[in-house]
Amino acid sequence: MSQPINAVVPTLDGPVLAVLARTSQPLTGRKIHQLASGGSETGTRKVLRRLAGTGLVIATEVGASVQYVLNREHLAANAVLELAALRSRLFERMRAAIEHWEPTVQPTHASVFGSTARGDGDLNSDVDLLLVHGFHDDPPTEWVGYVAALGDLVQGWTGNQLQTYELNEAELAQHIRSGDPLVKEWSRDGVTITGPDLRTLRKKIAHDVMPR
Repeated sequence: MSQPINAVVPTLDGPVLAVLARTSQPLTGRKIHQLASGGSETGTRKVLRRLAGTGLVIATEVGASVQYVLNREHLAANAVLELAALRSRLFERMRAAIEHWEPTVQPTHASVFGSTARGDGDLNSDVDLLLVHGFHDDPPTEWVGYVAALGDLVQGWTGNQLQTYELNEAELAQHIRSGDPLVKEWSRDGVTITGPDLRTLRKKIAHDVMPR
């Protein structure tokens, strides 16, 4: 999920188009090469000239340089924008799936962390999901079934496995008290799917669960 567009456009065109899809501001070939983090600057310029020849990219001479921008009126532009936004689409689908769980087993908090949240994973990376629930004992079978079904959905959507980290608020409080490095990772990289963000949840737990 680091460069979703590469799933369909595996050549240097993919990273170049991904950069152009993220902004409506014209960029030089050098800047696009830096942001694309792949290939050579010469290769990037060749891709840009070819894409400009198709009309998908607009090239404009500005002084001694040439600036490029995605032509969002082009018939293929929507396909490019959709491919570039696949990670956001994944989060939206996960949110929608969890919101359809029975109210009695809705998680207190759900957030994606790790490489998928950071956008630096590869084809073999798991989609890591933190699930905080309100059950004092082991979660009921309904919860287990919903989590398993979500894993099947995520693998179907991405080709990557879902790895869940499940705990209740008391267990999260223990992680916080012990200074578990995972808590820092969750707070730093986490993308909230449902419920309050982790910072808000930590404040609530400090008030309700952790001893004063």
